[in-house]
Amino acid sequence: MKLPDGVEFQHLDAGQARDLRSTVEDIYRRSYLEAIASGDPFDSPEQFMHRFDRYTDPARGSVFAMVVAHVDCRPAGQIWGWTLSPNAAWWKRFQPDASIAAFDEFIAEDGTRTFGLSEIMVCSEFTGHGLARALHDELLDSRPERRATLLVEPDNNRAYRAYVKWGWSRVGVTKPSWPNAPVFDVLMRDL
Repeated sequence: MKLPDGVEFQHLDAGQARDLRSTVEDIYRRSYLEAIASGDPFDSPEQFMHRFDRYTDPARGSVFAMVVAHVDCRPAGQIWGWTLSPNAAWWKRFQPDASIAAFDEFIAEDGTRTFGLSEIMVCSEFTGHGLARALHDELLDSRPERRATLLVEPDNNRAYRAYVKWGWSRVGVTKPSWPNAPVFDVLMRDL
């Protein structure tokens, strides 16, 4: 797939991302049309933006990284995540697959080992042109961590197929503590 002409990537830290809060919400609303329309409270723009505010909260102390894609100067997609800190909440409700033998070693974080990829989205008018993969690679190629993890809803077939194609593998399941959160498959890949 050929990326749209005029694609530019903007790298942001937590403070810079907070300054673009309205852009973040706009991209979400233009990317998750069906999810928002479903009425699922977890997918409401209000709950999404509440999670965004928590992810970018300076008091959180984690290393947050975000990339926004622009096509001809118009926001077209975004991706973000953060370095998992020691005792990361990411692993609190994690239930590993049988292939994970050394559980305590697997979830041990030192603040440099694992990047938690939290969100990736492309506005509906830009889907099908490789922009999601470009965002994915743009962010992960810039990370110093040794591995990355993400959550995906098991029935999100389109995203799941893409992640597997991009080198991700399932390692277990989790149900985050966010209100109305579904059960997610936990995927991993080496960086």
